[in-house]
Amino acid sequence: QVQLLESGGGLVQAGGYLRLSCAASGRTLSRYAMGWFRQAPGKEREFVAGISWASTNLYYADAVKGRFAISRDNAKNTVYLQMASLKPEDTAVYYCAQGPNYASSWYNGQGQVDYWGKGTLVTVSS
Repeated sequence: QVQLLESGGGLVQAGGYLRLSCAASGRTLSRYAMGWFRQAPGKEREFVAGISWASTNLYYADAVKGRFAISRDNAKNTVYLQMASLKPEDTAVYYCAQGPNYASSWYNGQGQVDYWGKGTLVTVSS
């Protein structure tokens, strides 16, 4: 019943900026944890950032801390990921995710994901 649609990916040079958006249709995003994961070529899917339903708790992977910022607008059923100071190692398909548990569970590698977006490709050139 829930569909997640990412947008905002593209090709940027190292040091550049992108903002990803994830729009949800069907159920509202309210009271569900939202997050972003990514999968680089030949690598395992990894957690990037998570946000609680009330935006009171934010979590970031060490690799992106200080450069990325997650936010959400429940009235618009949308979650965002601002990505600054992009590095070539940030190149990946980025997936929006929704789950019923605390966002901290994703940070700890234990969280459940109920819905995935199709992904949007971010490519950072050297």
